[in-house]
Parts: sequence; structure tokens; C-alpha cells
Amino acid sequence: MAYSYNRLWKLLIDKKINKTTLRREAGITSNAMAKLGKDQPVNIEVLAKICCVLDCTIDDIMEIIPDTSIQNSDIS
Repeated sequence: MAYSYNRLWKLLIDKKINKTTLRREAGITSNAMAKLGKDQPVNIEVLAKICCVLDCTIDDIMEIIPDTSIQNSDIS
């Protein structure tokens, strides 16, 4: 399973907020921002803080991408 935070980056552009401002207003660490930038999993509290700042839901900022190898093995 993989994660994508492309929705977050697009939302930041739409709201004209940069990553530094988001990090400061959400009170999250630079380490958490780095993980988001690398599409790595982060704590649900980090996502919740971001959602509070951006007034959105988790679905608005992330996507879970299923592992296709697992799906293919279920078929056979």
C-alpha cells in the first residue's frame, strides 16, 4: 500500500499557502513535512492538524494507493 499527498500540495496552491506556513500554523515538525513530501506514512494526528488548518477532511489531502501485486494475487 502506498500513500499520495498530491491532493495536499494542490490544495496548498489553491489556498495560496506555502509549506512553511502550513507547518508553523499546524504545529507539525519539519520531519513530518519531509515524510509528506516523500509520500511516506505519517501519524493521524499530523493529518488531523493539517485538516484543521486547511478546513478540510483527510480525503481532501491524501490518497491511499492499493498495492497492485496484492490485487493481482487475489484474482489467481
